[in-house]
Amino acid sequence: MENPPARSAEERKRHTLRRLEEDVDLWVASAEAGTGAPYLVPLSFAWDGTSLLFATTATSITGRNLLASGQARIGLGPTRDVVMVDGPVQAHTAEELSEETHAWFAESSGWDPRRQSNAEAYRWFRLTPRRIQAWREANEIQGRDLMRDGKWLV
Repeated sequence: MENPPARSAEERKRHTLRRLEEDVDLWVASAEAGTGAPYLVPLSFAWDGTSLLFATTATSITGRNLLASGQARIGLGPTRDVVMVDGPVQAHTAEELSEETHAWFAESSGWDPRRQSNAEAYRWFRLTPRRIQAWREANEIQGRDLMRDGKWLV
């Protein structure tokens, strides 16, 4: 099977932004502080144009890892159309977020952690991208960086 032609950086950026705006689930990769053991979990998210917001319980492996390290790697899309996002995460309690933010998240993601039986256990994490990569096939590996050090390259 022949690969489709490589997309331009501008086209990849458009596709990446569309995926951030329209997708509702992502993969969050974190690492355990003591051993560096990796952990990967799917979570719902919302994109506000500059950062990703997602929630998990503070006592979950992901919650503990994110609280300890303040860093995450996010994966979006299938393996043949992947977007990878790296960046620092800030943790928030539900009380620290506005009602508008909660309503926006619930509408965007289709899920409201405040409606869970253990709602008080949830923490909200906001990841601000420092690096974004996007590629479909091997012919897009070169030039896959769309953002570096928090600045769009295209």
